[in-house]
Amino acid sequence: MADVIQLLPDSIANQIAAGEVVQRPSSAVKELLENAVDSGASRIQLIVKEAGKVLIQVIDNGCGMSETDARMCFERHATSKIRKADDLFLIKTMGFRGEALASIAAVAQVELKTRRAIDEVGIRVVVEASEVKSQEAEQCPQGTSIQVKNLFYNVPARRNFLKSNPIEMKHIIEDFQRLALANPDIHFSLHHNDAELYHLPAANLKQRIIGIFGAGFSKNLVPVSEETDAVVFSGFVGKPEFAKKTRGEQLFFVNRRFVKSSYLQHAVMTSYEDLLPKDTYPLYVIFLEIDPSRIDVNVHPTKTEIKFDDERLIYNYLKVAVRHSLGQYSVTPTLDFEQDTGLSRSMPVHTPSTTYLETIPSNFARRDDKSDSSSSVQFSRPDTLRSSNLRNWQKLFEGFDKEELETNSGGVPSATNLPAESAEQLSSGKLDDQSNSFSKVHKDPYQIHNRYIVSQIKSGFILIDQQAAHERILYEKYIQLFDESNVSTQTELFPKSISLSVADAEILKEILPNLNKMGFDITEFGQNSFVIHGMPAEMKQGASEQLVIENLIEQYKQNINLSIDLKEKIARAMSRSSAAKKGKTLDVLEMRSLIDQLFACNIPFQSPFGTKCFITYQLEDLEKLF
Repeated sequence: MADVIQLLPDSIANQIAAGEVVQRPSSAVKELLENAVDSGASRIQLIVKEAGKVLIQVIDNGCGMSETDARMCFERHATSKIRKADDLFLIKTMGFRGEALASIAAVAQVELKTRRAIDEVGIRVVVEASEVKSQEAEQCPQGTSIQVKNLFYNVPARRNFLKSNPIEMKHIIEDFQRLALANPDIHFSLHHNDAELYHLPAANLKQRIIGIFGAGFSKNLVPVSEETDAVVFSGFVGKPEFAKKTRGEQLFFVNRRFVKSSYLQHAVMTSYEDLLPKDTYPLYVIFLEIDPSRIDVNVHPTKTEIKFDDERLIYNYLKVAVRHSLGQYSVTPTLDFEQDTGLSRSMPVHTPSTTYLETIPSNFARRDDKSDSSSSVQFSRPDTLRSSNLRNWQKLFEGFDKEELETNSGGVPSATNLPAESAEQLSSGKLDDQSNSFSKVHKDPYQIHNRYIVSQIKSGFILIDQQAAHERILYEKYIQLFDESNVSTQTELFPKSISLSVADAEILKEILPNLNKMGFDITEFGQNSFVIHGMPAEMKQGASEQLVIENLIEQYKQNINLSIDLKEKIARAMSRSSAAKKGKTLDVLEMRSLIDQLFACNIPFQSPFGTKCFITYQLEDLEKLF
């Protein structure tokens, strides 16, 4: 039988390696930028076209390469960073595996120009699909310029799996930001399609963070600085009130290398416990300086994973360091037991004309109370007792609305008889022709904790999630308006200008034509600034224009990787941004309107984000619980 095992050609082996090293244009950008940093450059320029699909070019003023090195760098496992196996545990450079340039050259057309300071002329090397096409001397400035053209031109299947330009550009910007943050002493710039997106002169870390994320972060940063025997922490964390719903501004650097670690992230989030709203993420840019012999960075070809010799120790040190910084700069709440005034400021007292202490519903009355069940009971007690228990009573009733207590005083109210998903449930609800509502001759719906709406049906009752229901209503409304393009716009008396970060500005530019179809009137003003001339009438709810746009962009980011068209992404983002949130008090008319509109939707059972809009409870199931 003939032998079947054979050695693969280098070109095929390089393409296989490229599948791990070069997953998308941003992967090539990351590898080229890391090489530029390792060259000792003080100035690095990144130029991309069509989100890196057509061109990726990195220009640096580093040490350059000799003629032999310029040719050798395209070979597999050719590197200047390590010499022996022990060097893997003493790595201080960004690159070390010797796979990047070989992998990139296997799936693209690459042109390299480089010159050392001691050489009079440089060298130009052209490689296509791992094959050297030309190598010749050429005059060029000191440093290295490498162009990657037509990425995946010889692997059509890989190229077809690339996402749209905005998505690919988003990943490129993320990798650029990480390298720029890790090296604030280097001048970085980024150009996309002949437009300069970033111009970052050498500066300190705080100035670099502001240059990348925007001037609005200047008041958001809390410095972190702790030194231990095992590790040194430095950087900044964000104040809790500036936390966002989306990730992307949470960055760890170990010896200036960006790493992803859910374990370290958990340590930071634990430091913020009781300070953050649910499902929000603070900004943090934290650097760890540690002995290279105590970590292993050779875990994955992308070099974004890392292992510590004692993860638990690093976890505890990090948690304490962040917690200490938040407390040191008066971000965490404190209690002063010596002064009543300090405590009262941290716990504001709600004192309406008739407080909960003075008017208690009758179902809280004593058994010997002979008053009418619908009346209230006057609570009488010594003044000293009222004063000493004031905070305890208010804490007991905190979060309960006065109207909710008064409603419950006469017993639990009945809910509106409304349609549900089955024919049996729909049989008892008839539409009122005059009010176009299912609520004829039925009692009012009511809220539970300002989050859910309860409504009766023939076979039991339904529990409606008010936010999910409103998101479904708005989503279908916006989808319809996209087709009709007939939305009323509320014009601003004085146009408002807003400034965004580079990444957010790129997203807004992409969706701007569709937003203007939805009733927005926004024009680009240059330098990541926009002018708002008008807003959709239904979105004008007192919030600032800047906040509305920022929330819309944050919601859009959550959908950016979904395989749905742009229209649906914008409709989802606008529905989440404009919907009535959990905790919002609704009056009876608003609840009736929401219920009627929900069951008039094409898909009333599910929100556009996949959560249930309502749950049905049967009387038979309730009886089994008693």
